[in-house]
Amino acid sequence: MSTSLLTVSPSPHVHHALTVPQIMRGVIYAMLPALAFSVYTFGLNSLVVTVEAVISCIVFEQLINRYLLRRESTIADGSAVITGILLAFNVPSNLPWYIVVLGSAVAVGIGKMSFGGLGNNPFNPALVGRVFLLMSFPVQMTSWPTAQGTFIADGVTGATALGILKDGLRQGSSMSSLMAEMPSYTDLFLGYHGGSIGEMSAFALILGLIYMLYRRIITWHIPVSMIATIFILTGLFWIFSPEKFANPVFHLLTGGVLLGAVFMATDYVTSPFTHKGMLIFGAGIGLITVLIRLFGSYPEGVSFAILIMNAFVPLINRYTKPERYGAKTVTS
Repeated sequence: MSTSLLTVSPSPHVHHALTVPQIMRGVIYAMLPALAFSVYTFGLNSLVVTVEAVISCIVFEQLINRYLLRRESTIADGSAVITGILLAFNVPSNLPWYIVVLGSAVAVGIGKMSFGGLGNNPFNPALVGRVFLLMSFPVQMTSWPTAQGTFIADGVTGATALGILKDGLRQGSSMSSLMAEMPSYTDLFLGYHGGSIGEMSAFALILGLIYMLYRRIITWHIPVSMIATIFILTGLFWIFSPEKFANPVFHLLTGGVLLGAVFMATDYVTSPFTHKGMLIFGAGIGLITVLIRLFGSYPEGVSFAILIMNAFVPLINRYTKPERYGAKTVTS
């Protein structure tokens, strides 16, 4: 009989009941309500852009694996599909196909495969593609179709609620007059307003969050810390100067806060692996988002905030990881 009480093996030591493909399928299922509502709101263009992005990401990942990295295909793990859907979720539903394809090439080729593929990329690939498109095609990326509440889009574009707010404040308008022009909180919650494909309906995104929490695909730490930080900080500014800053509910229901908190910031590869680190990570995203929204020239800041905090993940992991078994603390 062996007397060994400890089995020594290389990492990883943490196992999950779900496989990578199962996790990816779960995330896709969680995104379906947001996609369905976007199709209803903006018409079939939303579905067309999403399909274009998904197919492009799959094709580029397959080509890079075969001809550049010369290794077996990895598209069966489902990560390319998620990258495509998330990229589509971060762009307008009227974006031309060639811009969608270019964004997919950057997301997969630069944001993911250049670092070695799934598990090695330090930045969220979909956000890399989105920010590239925003810098390269600012007009097309900020021409937002208006919500119609029908499966047929009419091609009318307008500014987002955050854009109207930012432009109005620059022109000296009061917050009370600007808020009178905004959609009601009910419309913002349900998604009857302009914006990217996947950020429209807070209700649909919350359904996806509940599903992923129930399936234990993600934990609550990043979404809650990010949302709470944004709510508290914007609430403080609003309390001290209500004619200069919007209330916290408005900030949570507009832009990409919920989309980022539920699907972007919780990416396994680009987020911390400890619960303490996740709380720090989410709070950092919330802080940067508020600073950009309130004091920056750009009305939205979620994408930039997540990418910035992605760069700090190795440092966060280093200072929040638990002490190794048997390690001794060195004291002076």
